[in-house]
Amino acid sequence: MRFFSRPKKQDDADDDQLLNSYRHSGDIGLLGKLYERQMPLVYGVCLKYLKDTEQAKDAVMGIFEELVLKAKQHDVKQFRNWLYVLSRNYCLMQLRAAKKAELVNIDDVMEFDSFLHHDHETKEMVWEALERCLERLSERQKQAIRLFYLKEHCYLEIANITGSSLNEVKSYIQNGKRNLKICMEGYSG
Repeated sequence: MRFFSRPKKQDDADDDQLLNSYRHSGDIGLLGKLYERQMPLVYGVCLKYLKDTEQAKDAVMGIFEELVLKAKQHDVKQFRNWLYVLSRNYCLMQLRAAKKAELVNIDDVMEFDSFLHHDHETKEMVWEALERCLERLSERQKQAIRLFYLKEHCYLEIANITGSSLNEVKSYIQNGKRNLKICMEGYSG
């Protein structure tokens, strides 16, 4: 892989021809050739956003995997510009996912601070208990809790996704949270 070398000057028509050939044939080798030309750009974008060389290299590979599908799905007019936007969005999603992983913990989600400080329980055990308790909720409560706390949807988005009214969504979340807390207290011994 050439992460660091500057691309040779090629014209956009050549890129368009390779992209169209890939779209018609499905030959990943053609897409790989096209992508290799743009790899320094993609790596630079990834490094700019992720600020870690290994994560940036992993992202370059992940972006190629997305490119295999998305290059066929989208009507791409200027490949280099489109790839830049795809790369930036991929990195932003990686950062968002990492931020969610840091933010979504028992304290933030269900206010179970006391469970994390027991000598005999680890965070992993608490998460397992939470998953078991989630499974005990009604389907609507479980879905609303997951969408609200884990996927960070607002009430209105959840109502649109589930087909429930706004008041029903609020009720599912409130009752689900209460039921989870009661269930988790049973695990605290």
